[in-house]
Amino acid sequence: MSKDQIISGSTILGIEFGSTRIKSILIDKDHNVIASGSHEWENDYVDGIWTYSEEAIMNGLRSSYADLKKDVFSRYQVPLKKLGGLGISAMMHGYLPFDAGMNLLVPFRTWRNTITGEAAEKLTSLFSFNMPQRWSLSHLYQAILNGEAHVEKIDFLTTLAGWIHFLLTGEKVLGVGDASGMMPIDSATCDYDAAMVAAFDNLVADHGYAWTLKSILPKVLCAGEEAGRLTSEGAALLDPDGDLEPGCPLCPPEGDAGTGMAATNSVRERTGNVSAGTSIFSMIVLEKPMSKVYPEIDIVTTPAGKQVGMVHCNSCTSDINAWVSLFREFTDLMGCSTNIGDVFTKLFLKSREAEQDCGGLVNFNYLAGEPVTGLSEGRPMFLRLPDARFNLANFMRAQIYASMETLKYGMEIMNREHVAIDCVYGHGGLFKTEGVAQNDLAAAIHAPVTVMETAGEGGAWGIALLADFMVNRAEDEALEDYLQNHVFSGMKQITVAPDPENEKGFDRYMERFVSCLPAQKAAASEFKD
Repeated sequence: MSKDQIISGSTILGIEFGSTRIKSILIDKDHNVIASGSHEWENDYVDGIWTYSEEAIMNGLRSSYADLKKDVFSRYQVPLKKLGGLGISAMMHGYLPFDAGMNLLVPFRTWRNTITGEAAEKLTSLFSFNMPQRWSLSHLYQAILNGEAHVEKIDFLTTLAGWIHFLLTGEKVLGVGDASGMMPIDSATCDYDAAMVAAFDNLVADHGYAWTLKSILPKVLCAGEEAGRLTSEGAALLDPDGDLEPGCPLCPPEGDAGTGMAATNSVRERTGNVSAGTSIFSMIVLEKPMSKVYPEIDIVTTPAGKQVGMVHCNSCTSDINAWVSLFREFTDLMGCSTNIGDVFTKLFLKSREAEQDCGGLVNFNYLAGEPVTGLSEGRPMFLRLPDARFNLANFMRAQIYASMETLKYGMEIMNREHVAIDCVYGHGGLFKTEGVAQNDLAAAIHAPVTVMETAGEGGAWGIALLADFMVNRAEDEALEDYLQNHVFSGMKQITVAPDPENEKGFDRYMERFVSCLPAQKAAASEFKD
């Protein structure tokens, strides 16, 4: 069956540029993953900027696709030549300005940078709308405030997903979810907020730029619309071997937040998801607007344009990974051979034996700044009271709490706003060990958390579903209905409700966490190279 679909060219390909991996997934007509490929990479810190080089981006794209091709041939003994549809997703936000020849004017400034504080604050005041530092418009305005010479040469401004999509199709478009991480969206029109576009143009009018904001932004498309077709140049970029045929349709390119919503069936009001990897963020689809502007909560949209409250935190699993690596180095020193997956599983399960407030331990996993708690820089930091119960179980639970403590700090605002949440879906590597991070997250956000059997597939599967929706949906079928009726109906899932004692313990831990924020700020200020 899968082999026949590959030969006929009816399979769907999704590619997502994550922060540590570029993943390619091929799905069949039943939305099953039938082949996959990946490429590991890491961001660079160059001249005070978190970035990925153009070479790394292009090499990573080709490497991930080549790995997928190899997997297809290994499984089915046929080459991958033709696709029924294709979708591109990537880390949201950041800054990718191009000149008229589509030459990148400055190195890619990723979501991880916290260098646009002045611009974000002024735009928030101008729009009466929270403008996070990582959003593309904040980066653009900061470049203007800095007097950067490249700004006058800008002909096109997009995201990483939008750039890759352009290279494959020649189309300067963006899915509405990804566009909502560039600048505010009017959900009624599924386009950039016209009043805010005009306000920005007036703000920078005295600079005399040849461009207006709308002229340099991608065209906004909603889920289900066709966003171009794979060109010969695009096919050659993906597959230098020349096997891949051009012509397949592409869905609107989306950000990792939107694909996370699709991959977890959380695009309907009163649902949400938490994506937990290098960064962690929650997406709650709102029934009604928030009562006021909160700097801790971003307002973005689903791939269909519905309003979403988002709490985005820059750090999640990186600090846990570092500690687990240290423990594994010790086991190697002792002459014990270990499997990294087993080490993670055993340590996560050990955390279940801990006190629910971590026994007087507090951990900051801040490898970067965290605007939610007001930090432009971060320093990983572990603290304990002199009489703390410092044992392995408490230590590991503190590490897991740390992965979501800043998220909880922001989500408490939604709790006070009485935002209705029926269920939150968890996905990403943090949830691989059953019954651990899922239970702690439910306690953190005071809502049931569901993990599905597809939780590990992530955004590459999500963008493949959006491409499938474009190709196969019925006329006027809504995205939430398509996902529920055709993809997730009958899927195995595990739901846990928040445990009241765990909630109380996490709240006590958070009291200590908040009390230690001044120490974290001092460390960020004083502890330098």
